Formats: sequence, structure tokens, C-alpha cells
Amino acid sequence: MNEQKVVVDLDVPVPMRDGVQLRANVYRPAEGRWPVLLTRLPYGKDLPGATAALDPIQAARRGYVVIIQDTRGRFASEGEFHPFECEAEDGVDTIAWAADLPYADGQVGMYGLSYFGFTQWSAALHQPPALKAMVPCVTWSDPLNGLAFRGGALELGTAAHWGLQMGFDQLVRQHSLAREIDALGPSGYASLPLAEFAPLRRQPTLPSFFDRVKRPMDPEALEVLTIAGKHDRVQVPAFNIGGWFDIFLADTFAHFTAMRRLGRPTRLLIGPWSHVNYRNPVGELDFGYGAQASFINLQIDLGRLQLRWFDHWLKGIDSGMLAEAPIRLFVMGANIWRDEQEWPLGRAAETPFYLRANGRLSSQAPDADQPDRYTYDPANPTPTCGGALLVAPEFPIGPVDQRRIEARPDVLTYTTEPLEQDTEVTGPVSVRLWVCSSAPDTDFVARLVDVYPDGRAYNLTDGIIRARYRDGLKESLLEPGQPYCMKLDLWATSNVFKAGHCIRLQITSSNFPRWDRNPNTGHPLGQDAELRIAEQTILHDREHPSHLLLPLVAAH
Repeated sequence: MNEQKVVVDLDVPVPMRDGVQLRANVYRPAEGRWPVLLTRLPYGKDLPGATAALDPIQAARRGYVVIIQDTRGRFASEGEFHPFECEAEDGVDTIAWAADLPYADGQVGMYGLSYFGFTQWSAALHQPPALKAMVPCVTWSDPLNGLAFRGGALELGTAAHWGLQMGFDQLVRQHSLAREIDALGPSGYASLPLAEFAPLRRQPTLPSFFDRVKRPMDPEALEVLTIAGKHDRVQVPAFNIGGWFDIFLADTFAHFTAMRRLGRPTRLLIGPWSHVNYRNPVGELDFGYGAQASFINLQIDLGRLQLRWFDHWLKGIDSGMLAEAPIRLFVMGANIWRDEQEWPLGRAAETPFYLRANGRLSSQAPDADQPDRYTYDPANPTPTCGGALLVAPEFPIGPVDQRRIEARPDVLTYTTEPLEQDTEVTGPVSVRLWVCSSAPDTDFVARLVDVYPDGRAYNLTDGIIRARYRDGLKESLLEPGQPYCMKLDLWATSNVFKAGHCIRLQITSSNFPRWDRNPNTGHPLGQDAELRIAEQTILHDREHPSHLLLPLVAAH
């Protein structure tokens, strides 16, 4: 293709239906009429993150009009910023405006990650005629499963960090905000009660945080954030992109499976990435040069891959993408990309690994094993160490050696014997955990770990359950000392545990500040400044067969 000369128009006004003017930067070929690629973000169209998902100059040279817009009330755009609330209407208005530009051919695609992925879905729900395709990356679907809450626990780390980060466009006027971000750390996250959470109360950049605390696990309170259950209203093809260590991994799969179930054209790409890191290494592991988004499988960068999608749907070019498998996954451990036809994998065998005495994890069911016990003190919670995070920078993201965490007395570990052969786990991971607690409400956290022959132990995926939500949205407190079965969703992974490695399951009661601490009182969320100690018992016997469920995939 002949590359086009590029014209850049800055701060172009975009009128909304209520008279508010949003501002956008436009990158376009100097001549002709072309399809539009639109992204809408609250993080500043002139900042480096605005062009991270797709190089607008490269795309314009390839024959696209690229529009990067500040959302309402952010940076150069007029109006008041109320997170999530105006994105559907403003998105529809912007799409109609973009399609009618003199250098546009009337067709619009949308792209972008995280919040700008949400702006795509929220606009697509209203079926704007000019919208023909989209590429949502690392974005949510159900706010009760990773954005606002997870297993009933508050996503404290993400909410506090994101809420303060959203004040960056106010730094000139509010110098104190920078100090709040710097001071967040463990002590800032520990602020109680949550109903008066000091870091955000002093800087009200995310007022919805306090609504979540007042109305925990309330779908109606989070309706404006919710895409789950509405995919039937989306008519355009969607290419979904995510990462094994992304905070919205489960919802990336949920978007794909919902669209595929409806018969919509859709594709899925999952790399060994976090929410903000598409490079290599991620965390403390090196997955190889071909793992990074800039050189996927040593063949293509993420930007050009998106343009292949848009070439098909906006230009009618046979890019070959629809002839390829609908799913491409990175298999960690083996460190390879692999194409798949379905999710979950039909050939994966869901296999139980039982918790046993003396910290063993075994395919043999227990008989009369004695229980294990630990003390959970929310004043000294198990700290966040790796995983799918969006928190203050002192908490490392992705796979991180767990040995210092596993040395704590409030962390139990259950480990297999060294594996005799390579063992692949690809698919959803879950835990059935039989427990007793001295508290009327408490939390249980589970983490899947790959243990290397030299003792290093790297986390792969994890999950939490707040006991009062063990049966769903209706709260039910525990009767202290009585056994209950807790079901923990650890989302999914794809990893080859190499021969000589061990599979390990961690059990504890906190992962702070990623998730808020359960004060063990049974009181409503956010009201406690008081913290109580809970005595926890993990049962694993014939009547209470606690186990880890892994999707094992036989070698080809």
C-alpha cells in the first residue's frame, strides 16, 4: 500500500447534543476520504498513553483518519466529568460527527484499552449506524467481577489508585493531589473506616467509590458500568485483547464468549501481559522476545494486527484474518503462541487436586486427614505480592516470587510432588474450600503457584471469596465453628508446569491492598474502624474434600 502524507489537526471541537464541546486531535491523510478510527479517553489525548494502543501516524499513513478525543470534563474538553455516565451518548454523538467529516468515508471503527474500551462497548450498545467494528482491549463487562468487587470483596487497590490518578489534569490547581498519590502506599490504603476513606475523601475524583461502599455488590448501583447481559444489543464485530495478568482477564473472555454465542464476528488474543505492561518481561519472568505486543510471535506488532481487523471490516480488504483461528493464546512455561477454536478448550480435562495433611496437594482424595489452622489478623494482613494489579507502584505486578509471602504463619501452602512430565493447565481454575471460622464474616484467598526446582514460586492466578457472599448476592453470615464450602473463582490461566516443577495452592485470608481487608465483625462494609482476629480452619477429609480444580491439557 502507498503510504499517505499525514495532516494533524489539534484540539478540534466536537459538539455534543447538549451544546458541550469536546476536543479531539485528528490525524488524517492529506488527500481523499477514508475510514475513521476513533478512541475516547479520560487520560489526556496529548499524553503518551493516548497513542500506546495504536500509533496514529502509522495508521493515517495506512489510509485511516484517526481521532483521539478527551472525554467530557477531561483535559481540553468542556463539561463535568462523572466517570462512565456520559460515555454512551457522547460516544454516539462523536461517531456521527466523525462519519460526516469531509475527509471521512462514513465508516467508523473504535479502538483502545481499559476505560477507552468501555467507551466502545457503551456506544456500541446504542447501535450507531456508522460504527462498523471495534477493538476493545483489557476492559470490563461485569463490575462485580473485577472492576468494583471480586468475590464480594471491594477492589480497593484499583479504586484508590485510579481515583487519584484521575486527578492528573488538576495537578496545576491541586498540588496536594501529587502528595496523596505518593503517600498512598500501604499506610494510605489502610485508612479506616472505608466509608470515610481519607485518600479519596480529601480528593473527590471518584465519588462513586463511596457509593460502592454504601451499596456493596448492588447491580443496580453499577448499572451504568455494566455490559454483561447486554451483548445482544451490540451488532458490530469485536476483536478482544487481554492478558493473563490483567485486572479484567475474566471479562475479556466474557466479552468474547458472549459475542460468539450470539453469532457475532469476534476474535480473542490473550498474551502474558498485565493491565499496563505489554512488553517483556512481565513481573519477574521472561517469556521470550515473541511474547511482547511489539513483536507478537516474532511476526507482527499489536498496532498492525488491529489494522488488519479494520482493513477487513472498514475497507473490505481480505486481510486473511477471518481465515485464521478465532483465538490466539500465549502458553506460559512453554512460552509459545497457540491458536485455538474454542474457549474453554473442549479437550481440557477438569481434574481435582486434593488438599492433604502435611501441606500435600494430591490427586488422591483425603480420608481422615486432620484440619489445618491459621490466625487471620486484619491489622497485619497478608500483603499483595504480584498478580493482576492496578495499584500503587510499590506493589509489583504479574508473576513475583512468593517465598516471602509463604513464610508467613497466616499463609498455608499445599504442594504436589515434583512432576514427572510437563503438565499443561489451560482454562478456568477454581477451588472448593471447606472451612470453619470463629468470625461471622471473613475472607478466603486462593492462589495458584508454579514452584521451580530451585524453590522459586511464581503466582499464576488467584481469587477471593467474602464469606457473606458465598451463595451469591444475598448476604448470609457464618455461624462460627460450623463448616461451609467456599467456591473460589481463580479466573483462568495457560501454563505448562515443566517436569521437575511442582503445582502449589496458597490459602490465606487477605491480599491487601488489592482487596479490602475483612474486619471479621460481620458489620456492613465500610463502617468498621474496629478490626477483630479470626481463627480459620481448613478442612480436608472424606466429608470435606477441599480441592483445586485444574483444566489439564494433554500434550499434542
